[in-house]
Amino acid sequence: MSESAATHHKELPELTLVLIGDTNSIEIGPKNLLLDHDEKTNLEQFSSKLYDMCGRHITVINMLDHQSVHKIPLSQGIHAFLLLLPYGPHNRYYSSGMLWLEKAFGEGFFPYVMTVVTHDPGEKCESALADLKANSRFAEKRFHTCIKSMRDEHEIVALLEKIDVMVSENSPPCYSRLMHDEDKEGQEHLDQNSYQEAADKSDSSASQQNEKGFSIMSMTATTNKQSMNIPEQSIEKKQCQTETETLLRRLHLHDKYQQKMSTTDFLKIGPPMKQSHDTSEKDLVDTFLQKLMMLDYRARYITVRQDNPGVSCSQSVPVSDSDDFDDLFSDSADSDKSKESHVHPMDVQMAVFHCSDSFLKQNMVTKLSQCQYALPLLVPDLVTMDIECPLWTFRQITKTWKKTQIKDNSNVVTMKSMPICKAETSMVSFFRLGSLSVSKSQLMNSLINDRHSTFFHRNCPGSTKSRHLMDGVAEIAWYCPAGEPNDSFTDCIAFCNLHGDALLIEKQYEILTEKSSVNVVLVPTLEKGQKSTTVIQALYNSPKPLIILIADSDHGAVQVKDGKYKMGLKDRNQSDVSEELKGIIRKVLSGPHASFQLESMAKVSGIRVDEDDAVCLRGKSAAVQTVNMLQGMEISKIKDKFLPYQGDLWHEWCRINKELYHLKGNIEKDKSQKEQQLMKIRQDQCKAPCSELIRSFRESLLSLLSKEKEYFLKWTQVLIDALCTYEFSKILQSYNKKWTEVLTLKSSDKTDLLTSKQNELEQISRKLQSASFGLEHIFREMGQIYEAHRAIKAESRQTDWAKYPELAADLMISGHPVELMDGDAGQVPLTWISGILDEVIKKLGDQRVFVLSVLGVQSSGKSTMLNAMFGLRFAVSAGRCTKGAFMQLVKVSEEIKKDFQSDYLLVVDTEGLKAGDATLHHDNELATFIVGLGNLTLINIFGENPADMQDVLQIVVQAFMRMKKVKLSPSCVFVHQNVTDIGAAEKNVDEKRRLQERLDQMAQLAAKEESCDAEHFSDVIAFDVQKDVKYFAQLWEGSPPMAPPNPGYSKSIQELKNIILSKAKQSTGTSLSHFKSKIHDLWKALMNEQFVFSFKNTLEIAVYRRLEVQYGNWTWALRSNMLTIENQLHTRIENGKLDKVERSDLFKELSEKYEEIRKDMTKYFEDDKDKEILVEWKDRFENKIKEFQEELVKGVERKLDEVIQQKKACKKLDEKKPEFENKLLQKSKELAHQLKDKAKDEDELKKQFDCVWNDWVKELTAGTKPIEDIKLEDDQINILHDLGFEWAFINDHKSSDRYKRISQVGDFTDYIFLSNQQDTTEQDTSNKVVGSVATNRFQCENQELIRSLLRNVEKQSLDAVKSKPVATRGYSSTYLQEVSKNIQETVTEFESKRKYVFKKEFTVDLLLYVFDRVGSWLVQSHKTYKINNDAHTYLESKRTQYYDIFRSFCKGSSSAVVFGEMICRKLKASTAEAVCNKTAIDLAGEMRCTFPAFCGNRLNLEKYLLKSLAEKEDFDAFIKYINNPREQVEAFIVEKVNEHIFKERQDKAQNILRKKVDDISQLINQALFDATNEVKAQSGDIDMWTEKFPSFLKDILTLDTISCQNFRDINNFDFLKEEIERGLESIKEEMKQLSLDKMKEFRLSPDQILIDQLCNCCWETCPFCSAVCTNTIKDHLPDDHSVPFHRSSAVNGVHYKNSVEIGIGFCTTNVASDISFYPYQDPDKPIPYKKYKTAGPPYENWSISPDQSKLTYWKWFVCRFQKELEKYYGLKFIGKGEIPSEWKTHTKEEAIQSLDEMCNL
Repeated sequence: MSESAATHHKELPELTLVLIGDTNSIEIGPKNLLLDHDEKTNLEQFSSKLYDMCGRHITVINMLDHQSVHKIPLSQGIHAFLLLLPYGPHNRYYSSGMLWLEKAFGEGFFPYVMTVVTHDPGEKCESALADLKANSRFAEKRFHTCIKSMRDEHEIVALLEKIDVMVSENSPPCYSRLMHDEDKEGQEHLDQNSYQEAADKSDSSASQQNEKGFSIMSMTATTNKQSMNIPEQSIEKKQCQTETETLLRRLHLHDKYQQKMSTTDFLKIGPPMKQSHDTSEKDLVDTFLQKLMMLDYRARYITVRQDNPGVSCSQSVPVSDSDDFDDLFSDSADSDKSKESHVHPMDVQMAVFHCSDSFLKQNMVTKLSQCQYALPLLVPDLVTMDIECPLWTFRQITKTWKKTQIKDNSNVVTMKSMPICKAETSMVSFFRLGSLSVSKSQLMNSLINDRHSTFFHRNCPGSTKSRHLMDGVAEIAWYCPAGEPNDSFTDCIAFCNLHGDALLIEKQYEILTEKSSVNVVLVPTLEKGQKSTTVIQALYNSPKPLIILIADSDHGAVQVKDGKYKMGLKDRNQSDVSEELKGIIRKVLSGPHASFQLESMAKVSGIRVDEDDAVCLRGKSAAVQTVNMLQGMEISKIKDKFLPYQGDLWHEWCRINKELYHLKGNIEKDKSQKEQQLMKIRQDQCKAPCSELIRSFRESLLSLLSKEKEYFLKWTQVLIDALCTYEFSKILQSYNKKWTEVLTLKSSDKTDLLTSKQNELEQISRKLQSASFGLEHIFREMGQIYEAHRAIKAESRQTDWAKYPELAADLMISGHPVELMDGDAGQVPLTWISGILDEVIKKLGDQRVFVLSVLGVQSSGKSTMLNAMFGLRFAVSAGRCTKGAFMQLVKVSEEIKKDFQSDYLLVVDTEGLKAGDATLHHDNELATFIVGLGNLTLINIFGENPADMQDVLQIVVQAFMRMKKVKLSPSCVFVHQNVTDIGAAEKNVDEKRRLQERLDQMAQLAAKEESCDAEHFSDVIAFDVQKDVKYFAQLWEGSPPMAPPNPGYSKSIQELKNIILSKAKQSTGTSLSHFKSKIHDLWKALMNEQFVFSFKNTLEIAVYRRLEVQYGNWTWALRSNMLTIENQLHTRIENGKLDKVERSDLFKELSEKYEEIRKDMTKYFEDDKDKEILVEWKDRFENKIKEFQEELVKGVERKLDEVIQQKKACKKLDEKKPEFENKLLQKSKELAHQLKDKAKDEDELKKQFDCVWNDWVKELTAGTKPIEDIKLEDDQINILHDLGFEWAFINDHKSSDRYKRISQVGDFTDYIFLSNQQDTTEQDTSNKVVGSVATNRFQCENQELIRSLLRNVEKQSLDAVKSKPVATRGYSSTYLQEVSKNIQETVTEFESKRKYVFKKEFTVDLLLYVFDRVGSWLVQSHKTYKINNDAHTYLESKRTQYYDIFRSFCKGSSSAVVFGEMICRKLKASTAEAVCNKTAIDLAGEMRCTFPAFCGNRLNLEKYLLKSLAEKEDFDAFIKYINNPREQVEAFIVEKVNEHIFKERQDKAQNILRKKVDDISQLINQALFDATNEVKAQSGDIDMWTEKFPSFLKDILTLDTISCQNFRDINNFDFLKEEIERGLESIKEEMKQLSLDKMKEFRLSPDQILIDQLCNCCWETCPFCSAVCTNTIKDHLPDDHSVPFHRSSAVNGVHYKNSVEIGIGFCTTNVASDISFYPYQDPDKPIPYKKYKTAGPPYENWSISPDQSKLTYWKWFVCRFQKELEKYYGLKFIGKGEIPSEWKTHTKEEAIQSLDEMCNL
């Protein structure tokens, strides 16, 4: 039907339905058949959808959410009230719905109700009917269920059918206005029994409710029945409870009354607070709390956006539906009074208060106090209406004021600061009796602060008449004078305000009048005979002062009698009233009066105090027990007695520890002494028993439950504050007084008196520091106990200290701040902090955190800002400025976690820069530490003083410059606080420009100081002055102590928080383990003078080491694949199937594995948990892998080319081999035919064969000259003689074998001549460098230079010889002549740059040494040449083979048998080679993956080598390692491979070999099968078979030429196959028993494969101690060379100039000292170790960081081999080189263990 038709027929509808109930029971939308609109109106709405569906005219009136009923067209009648109930709370909603219907329509409505329970699709709601049946008035036949969307036609039709039945049964069929009027009239005459019945019904129905939601009625039914005697009160209370329940539901707090909100719900990073000017009701509570936590006092004035038209808004104006003039004078034209008003602001506050746990209440009240708002003192319980005093909520509040007293005719101002619970003040209580036209609260505000609404009043924004939760609440506020002349009062005064009519609130009234100093009563009129008369009379007769304020009187103040006043308020100026009232109060309080202390409320009978809760009492009891032992003590002595660990010993430890990084004089001795001193201090600390205070505190933490523990900590701090605040305040006043005296004397000439006063001031200062005492000091003590016991590895029965980090970690996780830096000692307790973070990681996992740190000057509001921003707990109370640094965890909530890469925010708050007597160095140190820790640092600038700003900016910019140099990249935001005018945009632009200019200037200055290039601050760090600068208004809106926080400040806090969170979203954050290591790295670097030089990024090092291991895996995968490829191609070349190797083919063969590696690399760099660090090396390692692939390919190409060249070189012999074989076969056959009768006589056969064999060889090699063996020794001696050395001299050196040890010589003095100039120079300069290490220029640096010369000469000679074609062309003596010439030239060039020359003994020994080193290679290569090219050698190698053939022929074997034996012989040799080569590759792979020494990086290999050397304690092996580390590493690899193969894992190695035998045997059998079948299929002959069979094995076995010229009679190939198979079985069994030693005879060996893999790394040595660089990559530039464990210089034989005193220092210690060294290049110019990089190469290419680790390994080595070292170097450990006694305490086991510790850094 069309819309117009529907409209035409709506005048006479057939049915009129009214929808009653909750909006949650229905999903309104265009497809809803019953209600397709959400317009909530009382006008009838014709339903076109129902008409279209069933052809009926049905009107549906939307009355959901219980709207006003006065406009419903009752004249036409309502056929049915559809009571819609959502499934779940259906029972409760049924009760409230029926009550509302009865109130709105009277009892006559009941027959017309149809109950409809709605549910979600698929939800079963069978229980609904049973639940509702419990209600006496429920009718089952008038019950229906349907889905909430109401789209199902069948359900709607069924509902209409039920309605039709109900209409037919009702008489009259519809509910009309007449019935409504009659019901209302009858309702007015209901008797008391009817009211009671209604109440009982309500109770009955409420008791059946579903318990998913909160219901006041269900909780109070029993109580009310017992306590209420007056029916009106019962109904009134039930109505009040219903309204409360409705209020909580509107605020979405209905489930929070019993399950309270807690601080953890808000101590997390949630969605940002909406910045819109209004808020919906559902967000009202969150917005209120967020604003309050940010100290925004506008939290009380939140504008509410009404999504429900049934709720009125204070800013909306209803529009009348009539324009008749007469309606102007009628009520109908007024605003709709039936609408609910918006929620009263104080109802929001009190609802949140009631629904919060005690800690959130306390936090909330503390923030209200900071906002200068009144606080709840007496609060009626929502359920029982009992009165509660929330005393606990006041415990965190401390008030500070200045009291003014007149002494000697002058004003004396005294500052007081104390917990408000302890303060004894006057209290003025205000009450109203009856209803008033004036605002009591507003009047009170004028007394306290006329510019701020301390007490909320009727004229405040958002105030409404409908206030539910404030009546009966007593609020309290304190006036705190500032010590100024314009103070309203001269002392602190409490003002108490009882909300509501005191006549109706007797209990609270009685309590307050009892406690008050002055009572102020507001009455509408003062006449006898009124209700208030009795109350006023009682007050009048009371001895307490009374002030009566009369609303209808316009008289001024009148003193009726002593202490009794009255004053009119009518038509009077409020300012005048306020001043008059202040005067009266001042006068009354100037005389004797009662005082009030908040704690006394705990003794008031008849009220409940929240601190009486059992859990609170248990926490308090434990705290009292702990703190009681401090009672009666002078607070400045508490720490000395109860916290001894953090006293003088700890401060002394910190001082000595810092000195460790600035050593002078005899460095190692000084260092050793200081380390011993540190250990002694730790031992002394441990001797002190754990104090009773700490023991009690610890036991409480361990034994109490979670909530009890929280109370315990709070109570402990409260009790400590109460104990210390007064005394601390007195000391502070004394300090200020003395400081004033000092300032006065400074302007006079009284020097002696000034000095005395300054000393007194210093004593007070120390006392002030000692008096500072809080929870942080207790935890600091626990930390020191832990550190001390850990340091000495205490193993006593008392191990409670081991639990301390876990206790601290629990508190950190729960949101407590933890001290990161001890501000008193200026030290980070690294062991303690690591222990805590390790425990946090155990409990939470290695979570990612976004680290936010803050820097700024002292008292600039850093902690206040952080607390307001995130609800943190950093100490901000007066006199408690942050010292050191604290950290606190804040969880990222689940709602926004998907947008963040971090799980927590970790906030670091710090002490201020430029604090007290802090030095610039200290500030730089602190700034660098904090900036380095943070992912983001807030730079807090306070005020507009350019000088202060300049200092701070310089410190900060230098810190960021350092971060850039050590590759850390934090970000920053500048927060400019206390700006006078932040509104002018133009001024902000100008300020930002100036700030940018300052930052650029500071960047240029810092760049010079840090030796770095930077023109702009943006060159140092990513910084946008437009986005990364935030201007803050001043914190207080007025002058403290009564000023509230500035709302602009709170707005700035929110904006800054949004900036921080936006940066946090873009950051990957930091893992907790990384954060822990960063703390260590930064602090250790800061201990040194040069931070950049000293910084070691431990995490980066660890990540790089892991990457090295992966790199090793990737390169091994490529190498092992290439070995397999090389093996195949080598076999093919040997078989003559390949005569050229193309590089492109090798790349192609390797491409599949290379692509696989590239994918693995990409996955590793993209998916690893440290990918943000790894990205730095991604491109470099990808290039390295590519270079490695190219290097592999080139190497294999070169090797295979050599094979091809060898093959070509022996081509002449190879061409003769078939001829040799045929002739030898023929001759063997003929000889066998001649001797067939003697076949059984083996000896005769052997004799005959041997007789003719030599003749055969001579015959076959006629005309061929044999290749002679080389005579190396003769050539060497002749070459030396040709160089001019005498025969006797040469023979003497040759026979002595001394030359073989030249590389191991410790002192080369006997090999050189020193010039006179050299001697003179040394004497002249010996005294010029005082305090330097000043090593003897020849005896030290030049000793190492000669060793380096030896290594270089050896390497160059070997490389030169190995480049010669000895294996293809044979040996020539010219090769040695060339080597000797090069050596002489190198030595001569070396001598030309030195001030000494070598003796001829050196030259001869060096030449003999090199000849010896190259000789073995020449002999082996020439042997290969001879085997491949000498016919005599070749034929001789075949003697056994042809004897066997001859013997077989003699025995009458057939050609097939002999041929099979010949094939098997060839296969046996080839199989052995193939098996050994493949086994070598697999064994190397197995060891590479499983053997601990080989499966890591280069550092790992070094560690195991050093362990092996230590275990053997072989000095010669050590010297070999020191002088030639690579040679020793290779020997170690060979040794470990042999041990692995022949001892430890022999069975496994043998199994690998057997597996290879099986694999190759299977391939041979398959080739035999295929060749035989193919020949048979093609009817081929033996020639074809000998061609086919090897072709199938060309990539597997190297087969000699198979000659079949003498076997052409073979035609039974199956028989041949069987013969060969039989022989193969024998070969297979023999091969399986093959010794693993056999591998040494072939091309590949596992040790050489591993040497190629593991030694393809960096071999550069430290220019100071010769420690080998442990970088796994050979060419790792631009990274410097480095090694984690440097050596003592004694290892190298370094000694002091012109003495035999050996030097024992470590270069890692020296680089942090003030001593110097002489570089190789310029031995006359000393260079400070701190600036070693300026000495040029090789020094500049090394990274040697200062390291205070014990380096136990080399200390043990020096002590263990002291005598051997002295003998080897000809030096003594005396004088400056005396070994410290501490070194001698280390055992071999400790030395080995230290290697693990160093490698695990």
